[in-house]
Amino acid sequence: MSPDDFLTLAASAEAQTRVKASVFLASAHPAGSEEEARAILAARERAMWDATHHCSAWKLRGGISRANDAGEPNGSAGAPILAAIEGAGLTDVIVIVTRWYGGTRLGVGGLVRAYGEAAALAIEAAPRRVGTLAVRLRVRYPYAHTAAVMRVLERAGAAEVEHGYAESGDAGIAEFSVPTQAAAFVRDELREATAGALAPEPIGPRVLYRNADA
Repeated sequence: MSPDDFLTLAASAEAQTRVKASVFLASAHPAGSEEEARAILAARERAMWDATHHCSAWKLRGGISRANDAGEPNGSAGAPILAAIEGAGLTDVIVIVTRWYGGTRLGVGGLVRAYGEAAALAIEAAPRRVGTLAVRLRVRYPYAHTAAVMRVLERAGAAEVEHGYAESGDAGIAEFSVPTQAAAFVRDELREATAGALAPEPIGPRVLYRNADA
């Protein structure tokens, strides 16, 4: 993978384990922000309101990570869940392990093993995909430069390409996404192909996805 790539989940998955009558139901989900992760956790808590604990951890782009023991002894639940995420090399992921207490105390060591195992099983069951950090660009060009612009987009491997026209009708507009590292290539190639007449306008960040085995 390139420096712009990261491994994440393509879809959610669940796994369940039992330890001394306690049930541990783990769910792993893709999540692109803390807001999304918190919303997934809140929905889980509402749906399974009768559970004893909803312990969780997430890891996001930019080095953001959280681990929540949710009432279990300090470090016995959130930390092993986060360790399972990091051990799988995943980013932009939240894992929630919901526990129904079975009447027998497991001790800190037992909880660490139970929460870590349940989290790892849910992660293993989930399909993967690769995310690529990208940027969305726009270029407005006179029709005389259409062929040059299309060649640059093809060479850059542009994705999510959308074509439009200026209101005046005298120019074309292309919006497209390229990996962050390719943005400078697009800028330089457009300038060279059009004798400095064109330069891309940044719109904002994007993430492009592909299957993990692609």
